[in-house]
Amino acid sequence: MNASLPPDDVAAVQQCERAYNKMRDELSKVIVGQDEVIEQVLIAVFARGHALLEGVPGLAKTLLISSLAQAMHMSFKRVQFTPDLMPSDVTGTEVIQENLETGGRHYQFLPGPLFANLVLADEINRTPPKTQAAMLEAMQERQVSAGGTMHKLPAPFFVLATQNPLEQEGTYPLPEAQLDRFLLYIKVDYPSGAEEWEVARRVTSGELGKIEPILTGEEIIAIQKLVERVPVSDQVLGYAWTLVRASRPNTPEAPDFVNKWVSWGSGPRGLLTLITAAKARALLYGRYHATVGDVQAVAAPALRHRIAPNYTAQAAQVNSGKLIEMLMEKVSAEKKYEKPAA
Repeated sequence: MNASLPPDDVAAVQQCERAYNKMRDELSKVIVGQDEVIEQVLIAVFARGHALLEGVPGLAKTLLISSLAQAMHMSFKRVQFTPDLMPSDVTGTEVIQENLETGGRHYQFLPGPLFANLVLADEINRTPPKTQAAMLEAMQERQVSAGGTMHKLPAPFFVLATQNPLEQEGTYPLPEAQLDRFLLYIKVDYPSGAEEWEVARRVTSGELGKIEPILTGEEIIAIQKLVERVPVSDQVLGYAWTLVRASRPNTPEAPDFVNKWVSWGSGPRGLLTLITAAKARALLYGRYHATVGDVQAVAAPALRHRIAPNYTAQAAQVNSGKLIEMLMEKVSAEKKYEKPAA
């Protein structure tokens, strides 16, 4: 397989790399550090997927997403999820309107905050499952149904959701099937000592800069289409395929630790996510094809919500992140991979 882009796309790849660098520069005016989180969020956007960011309160998850919206010249809405939020509060609803001239009445659909290019679903795990389901259905289908009529969501459309760790009080854990709708599950960790010092200095002295828009919706759609054209060699595909197959317990490919510690492994969507996210990451760094290194870089956010540790693993304090590390140590990147026989 020819692992290179057509010559016409070379300039587009270089433009994508420049846009990524500009985005990072703009976000650095407000966000200190979190380079890996920023990279993964942009991978999700360019791969036409949604992302879930998890971290304890106060780690600037909401600020990061709202700052990203400022760096993109398109519509942005924020939904603060609460226990009393209803599905229609998010998707929109039909109301009766009266014609002042004729006196007739008719139903009119009033769009909810989902009808925007970028939607910040803040603390999505603090709303009941019924509202979560309505939200995630729209994410999957990219449309909303009301009164028997389908209403298309704008393009591009992506949801960046935040949640606090599930052990926090007053949360409704997202079911695994709904978690799977997110392309990437991104962990936001505490800043380093130097970064936290700089955060305190900037915020308390009022030195936060103003973010200028870098990308339009049309440019993001063009990048998303470019991601689809990025080629993937059989070696890269085979490595990602083996990672996913090895994550499933009681299968011929599963290592002993998977059979011991994993309740269920990644499905085919995990493989699609690995490949698509690896292609998007290659573009961010100005490369014309995805590599095994790209797959390894996105493996954790792509698979951590698609591999479930069992009770034995939890008792041994082995989480999905640790299992992914062990899988990457087990699966060789140097082995020659070929398409399996039918």
